[in-house]
Amino acid sequence: MIVPTPPDLAVSAAAPVDRRLSSSVLVVLASLAALGTLSTNIILPSFPAMGADLGMTSRDMGLTLSYFFVAFAIGQLVVGPLSDRWGRKKLVIGGLLIFAAGSVLCAYANDLTTLLTGRVVQALGVCAASVLSRAIARDLFEGEALARTLALIMVAMAAAPGFSPLLGSASESLLGWRATFGIVGGLGILAALAYASRIGETHALERRQSVSAPAMLGQYVALLNDARFARPALAVSLIVGALYAFFGAAPAVLMVGMGLSAFELGLLFAGTVIVVFASGLLAPKLAQRWGAVRVATGGILLALFGGTAVYLVQDQHNLMLFTLALTVFLAGMGTVNPLGTALTLQPFGQQAGAASALLGFLQMSCAALGTWLTSALPLPATATLGLTLAAFSLLALFAFSFARSAAPAA
Repeated sequence: MIVPTPPDLAVSAAAPVDRRLSSSVLVVLASLAALGTLSTNIILPSFPAMGADLGMTSRDMGLTLSYFFVAFAIGQLVVGPLSDRWGRKKLVIGGLLIFAAGSVLCAYANDLTTLLTGRVVQALGVCAASVLSRAIARDLFEGEALARTLALIMVAMAAAPGFSPLLGSASESLLGWRATFGIVGGLGILAALAYASRIGETHALERRQSVSAPAMLGQYVALLNDARFARPALAVSLIVGALYAFFGAAPAVLMVGMGLSAFELGLLFAGTVIVVFASGLLAPKLAQRWGAVRVATGGILLALFGGTAVYLVQDQHNLMLFTLALTVFLAGMGTVNPLGTALTLQPFGQQAGAASALLGFLQMSCAALGTWLTSALPLPATATLGLTLAAFSLLALFAFSFARSAAPAA
């Protein structure tokens, strides 16, 4: 099995944090990591109500995800190098305040343009907290403690999209969709206060360095030109993009098309977490026996089969058939994501930060494209979703087939 080995597992960037504070620090870091993904999916159950108030359809509301992902993708490429120069604290707290301001703008929006502007402001602010949660973990912990911390951060980021619609459905039912933005803005303020009081600055002055824009761009170009990075990174990003396409299309498909309530949609999303977690836990065990490349390829084929099945059952309007097809796709996605990420980062231990940031950019870019397609294609919502899932999975298969010759043996 191929496992990424971050170089900073052996060397701490700062003195290890007091063990008495470890639990609270872990909670704060997990919160910083989860806030960005939580703020994407918490509004999904409110799409029909938002569309009715703003004179838009539920599918048009998918643009609120696309704009968020584009801004998030671009922002995280910049935040990392800036934090190496100025430190973490200013960017994390400043970003969370910007996120809260964007949430207020969304809450008071009376047209789609204002709402989309607020979503962009939200994304530019919260990307700092999400990206820098990993950098702060590297500053504070070393060795096995760092590995456990990063694992918790990944779990928090994966769980937030699945469980946040339950919170969103409760908020929308009791208080209305505008209050949902108020809630996430308030969570941003609480996260800033928790970070300032429990963690603070972790990047020592003597370790700060100026990173020029040309040097930063050069790193990213070199990675994109390296087939060992570009091909598996594109494959896993397409699969992640397909997952977010489902998130964006779900209100139109399940609430408008199949009559689910906001609460029922939230329960279904919570179920997606279980499927993805289960397949993600199983993937390393399968990789030990058959190799990471083979198992990841099998995961892509599974996702392709599931996406195709979603398209084929579109005319049935049957929730059970749709759920079964979606479960197959999610099982494939959950298998590909950890193994594809490991294969992408494995050869680049000395460039782990830049490689991770660029991988995140590609994933959010594919997420933006996927959610835009589910809103823009002139087809029924379920047909559009099925085509998007199948097309992204097929492209991922082509990319990963080329990656197999460039990857080290599993």
